[in-house]
Amino acid sequence: MTSRRLLVQLLITLAMISLGIALAQQPRRSAPVRNRAISNIVREIDARNIEATIRKLVSFGTRNTLSEQNDPKRGIGAARDWLFSEFQKVAESSQGRMTVEKQTFEQQKAARVPQPTMLTNIVATLKGSQPESTDRIYVVSGHYDSMCTSPTDAKCDAPGANDDASGSAAVLEMARVMAKYEFDATIVFMTVAGEEQGLLGSTHFAEEAKKNHWNVDAMFTNDIVGNTLGGNGVRDRGEVRVFSEGVPSNETEAEATTRRSVGGENDSASRQLARFIKETGDSFVPQFKVMLVYRRDRYGRGGDHIPFLERGYPAVRFTEVNEEFKHQHQNVRVENGVQYGDLPQFVDFAYIANVARVNAASLAALAWAPSRPKGVTILTGRLSNDTDLRWDANKEPDLAGYEIVWRDTTSPVWTNSKAVGNVTSFTMKGMSKDNFFFGVRAIDKDGNRSPVTYPRPQGRNQ
Repeated sequence: MTSRRLLVQLLITLAMISLGIALAQQPRRSAPVRNRAISNIVREIDARNIEATIRKLVSFGTRNTLSEQNDPKRGIGAARDWLFSEFQKVAESSQGRMTVEKQTFEQQKAARVPQPTMLTNIVATLKGSQPESTDRIYVVSGHYDSMCTSPTDAKCDAPGANDDASGSAAVLEMARVMAKYEFDATIVFMTVAGEEQGLLGSTHFAEEAKKNHWNVDAMFTNDIVGNTLGGNGVRDRGEVRVFSEGVPSNETEAEATTRRSVGGENDSASRQLARFIKETGDSFVPQFKVMLVYRRDRYGRGGDHIPFLERGYPAVRFTEVNEEFKHQHQNVRVENGVQYGDLPQFVDFAYIANVARVNAASLAALAWAPSRPKGVTILTGRLSNDTDLRWDANKEPDLAGYEIVWRDTTSPVWTNSKAVGNVTSFTMKGMSKDNFFFGVRAIDKDGNRSPVTYPRPQGRNQ
């Protein structure tokens, strides 16, 4: 070998060593620990069960909130009673941890409710087993009511296969699989009525939660999660949209002033929740992608997460990527050779199963992880190129410590993390709070990570 070739080879080797050292010194986001139980939950979700549920719900003819409540074969009442019985069957495998109730209330006359009407949510609560976490609640919902073109037409056939038997079936299947597992925190599996009349069932539940000071740490709604062929002609079986708001719906004027001063438009608790869902989905359902949409919902539309957002609870919406509006809110008919109506033949059951898998993995990861850190602040009382962070100590007995996460201010997701141990303050040396966004998350001894908490500014004398 010539001296020239030896020199070139030596230079290449030195460059590779230098690159390796540089990469090793780079702070990285820790890879999530693959919890075997979460992998099992994902595997147990079965599209055949989801299909059976959707076809059963469609068989009731209509599930309009204003339809028959006492007919055993047709109407909202028949669907209500069948769902209640199915959740009761699910609860039998929980060893007493799951309870099922009909949350019934009278809805007074409103824009889409021509006369006072009884509405019923089906609520299955899987109670957490860790005393320090059992009051921490995660809610997942779908709405079981349906509608034709008119939301007040209680007589027409309204099969509602996609909107929203798909979401209700996903929730029931999650409950069936997850009831056998014991979680630290509490999970509520819920199907609600009155969504098409103005988010009535979810509003009632969210208001009860606020009135009774329930610690709802996150809420998912699954609404229109079953169609893969959009009206744009695009078929997409490989991803689902997760909508999350940036500026909180319940933000006060003082909070808005602070946000305008230091940033945070992209860092609400709901947006941290959406990022958590994407990370979890990427880890446990890698063949199916989460598309983060940084909006509260679609243009001119709304879902059952909104009443939770308005009361200060972090919440997101799952929805298919390409919608077909000929199969939403339509009377069943054939017009100019085109089939209208929300019928089962336009639903992709395997796709819904993947949506349910992302939901279930994320719920399990949340319910086994510590709570997101509280009282997180970034100190602003000294001029420095360092960043000082503080937070309150978590109360879980299996807590291992905390991670600081950060990203460039132009990045939509967290890109780096640093484990800092079981402490309640840390200084990021040589990293200016003016140049990065920072956050804090908690980790337990099994490696389960909480969602990130974005800090608020605090002077040293506060």
